[in-house]
Amino acid sequence: DPYGKFFIDPQFGIIRTKKQLDHETQSVVVLTIQSQLGNSPVYSSTQVNISVTDINDNPPVFLTKSDKVTISPTHPPGTAIYIAHAEDKDSGLNGAIKYSIASKQASAFSIDPSLGVVNLTRTVFADKQQEYTLHIAAEDCGSPPLTSLLMLDSLAVKIVILDINDNSPNFMSSSLSYVMENVEVGFLVHHIIAKDPDEGRNGQVTYHILSGNENKVFVLDKITGLLTTAQLLDREIQERYSLTVVALDDGSPALSATQVLTVIVLDVNDETPVFMKQLYETAVRENQDPGEFVIKVEAVDRDAGLNSLLWYKILPGIGYEKFKMDSGSGELVTTAPLDRETQEVFSIKGSPSRSSTAQLYLTVLDENDHSPLFAKTQYQISVTEDLEEGSAILDLYASDDDDGPNGEVMYSLIDDTFGAFAIDSVTGSIVTTKALDRETKSQYTFRVVASDCSTYLPRSTTVSVVVHVDDVNDNDPVFLQNPIRAFVPAETPVNETVAIVRAKDVDLGSNGAIVFNLMIAETVFQIDMKTGDIILREPLASKDFSTQLIVRASDQGISPRTATAVVIIFTEEQEEEISFSHSLYEASVLENSAAGRH
Repeated sequence: DPYGKFFIDPQFGIIRTKKQLDHETQSVVVLTIQSQLGNSPVYSSTQVNISVTDINDNPPVFLTKSDKVTISPTHPPGTAIYIAHAEDKDSGLNGAIKYSIASKQASAFSIDPSLGVVNLTRTVFADKQQEYTLHIAAEDCGSPPLTSLLMLDSLAVKIVILDINDNSPNFMSSSLSYVMENVEVGFLVHHIIAKDPDEGRNGQVTYHILSGNENKVFVLDKITGLLTTAQLLDREIQERYSLTVVALDDGSPALSATQVLTVIVLDVNDETPVFMKQLYETAVRENQDPGEFVIKVEAVDRDAGLNSLLWYKILPGIGYEKFKMDSGSGELVTTAPLDRETQEVFSIKGSPSRSSTAQLYLTVLDENDHSPLFAKTQYQISVTEDLEEGSAILDLYASDDDDGPNGEVMYSLIDDTFGAFAIDSVTGSIVTTKALDRETKSQYTFRVVASDCSTYLPRSTTVSVVVHVDDVNDNDPVFLQNPIRAFVPAETPVNETVAIVRAKDVDLGSNGAIVFNLMIAETVFQIDMKTGDIILREPLASKDFSTQLIVRASDQGISPRTATAVVIIFTEEQEEEISFSHSLYEASVLENSAAGRH
C-alpha cells in the first residue's frame, strides 16, 4: 500500500479504505497482511488481493481537440476522409466508445460509431462551401453513459474542400452606367465587379475591354475593375459607348465571362446654338397688314433635353421695331405696314440663348402703289423742218418708285401724229417717222402715256407734248404769173409803171421775204426790188418796140433761193408770137420734196 489508501483494524483485522480508490490508476491491490499474537515474536503473513471494480467515472477523451483535413471534390461518396480517436480510462463497457457527429448541417458526412471513421455521403464542392467544421462527440457504453460533450470535450475537425476551376466569373455590377460629358480625365465612370466562387487563383478575376474602346476613351484597371475616362467626353460626338468587358479568372485553364457595358454620356449645356444659315434672305410685300408672315429662321443645338430647347429674339437695329419674332418657333412677322419706297432693305440680327447670331437680309417686295411720274406736265420743243426721218427730237423719262415690273415704264402715243412721230416704248425717245414740212403743218400736239409693267392693275400717267416745226429755207420763190406780157403804148411817159411782177415764198421771215432784180442790165426799164413794179426810165424808141426782161426773185435766207420770170414788153403796133424754147422739158425731183419747191 505505497499510496496509503488502506488501513487495517489491528485487533479485528478489518481492512478499510483510507483514500478514494481509482480503478484507472490501480485496478488490483495486493496487500501483505502481517499478524502477531500478543507479544509473540512469531509473525504470520498472508496476501490479500483486492480488485478495484471499475465504475463509469471517466468520459471519453480525445487526444487532440482539433484537427484539419483537406479533401478533393473529386472524392466519391463513401470515401473515408478522417478517423476520429478518443480514449476512455474506464474498462469494459464503461470504456467502450461510440462516436457521433454533433454538428448541425453536416449532412455531407457520416461517422462509423464504433471505428470513428468519417465518410463522405455526397460529393462536395468548394464553390458551394469551402470548408466544414465537424464536431465529433465520443460516448462510452457505461450505465449511465458518459459523453465528451458533458466535459465540453469534443473534437473539432475542419474539413477543407480543395477548389477546382469549375466556375466562370459572374458579373455582379450593372451593365449600364451614366456619366456627365464635362467630367475631367481620370473620372471614375463605373466599378465593374465579377465574382468567381472558386478559390485561390481559380477565383482571382482580372478585367479587360475586348471591344468598343477603339479610340481609347476609357481605361479599365484590370485588378480593381475601375473604369475611368482617358479622354474628354463629348456627348454631341458620341452619346453612347458599348464596351464588351471580359472577366477572366487565373485558373488553368482560365474561365471567363463577358458583359456588354453601356456607358451613356449625359448632356451638359456646352453647345452654342447654330443657325442653319448665317445669312437669311427673303422678301415681303409692302403695304401688308401687321402680322404678315416674313420668314422662319431655324437654329439647332446639339445639346439634348432642356439644353437643346431654343428661343429666339431680334437684336436691336434700324427698323427692327417693325418686326416681331416668335421666341419659340423663330417665325418673323411684321408689326406695321412696310413701305418699300421709304426703306427697301432691312438687315435684322436674330439671337437664341447661349447664343449665336444670324443675319436676316429682308427685302420689302414692291406693291404697285406708285404711278410713273414725268418731270413736267407738258413738254414743248421746237424742231426744224429739215430733220431727216428717224431723227430723235425728245427723250422723255418717267420715274416710278416701284420695283421690278411695277417700276418698269413703257411709253406709247395715244393721239394721232399724222404719221409724223413715233416713240420708243422702252427708252421714251420720240423720233420722226417722215420728213416734216412746216408749210404743211407747223405744230403737232399729242399725248404720251407712261405705263408700268405690272401684271396686275398697271398704273399710268399721261403728258402733253407740243412740237413746233421751225422754218428752214426750203422753198423757192414762186411767181404768180410767168411769163408776163405787158403791152406798153409807145407814148408812155417816163417813170410810169408798165408791168407788175408778183412772187411768193411760203417760208417764214427772211426765208420768205422776196426781193426782185433784173438779171440783165437795163437802161430803159428798172424794177422796184421790193414791190416788183417795172418802171419805164426812158421813152420808147419806136412804135414797134419790144423786149424781154428776165426778172429774178430771191428770198433773203442765209442761203437765198431764187426764181426767174420772163417779162415781155411790146407796143400796141407790134405783137410777137410767143413760143417755148424747147418742145420737151425733162427734170428730176426728189420724193417727199416740200410743196412749192422750184
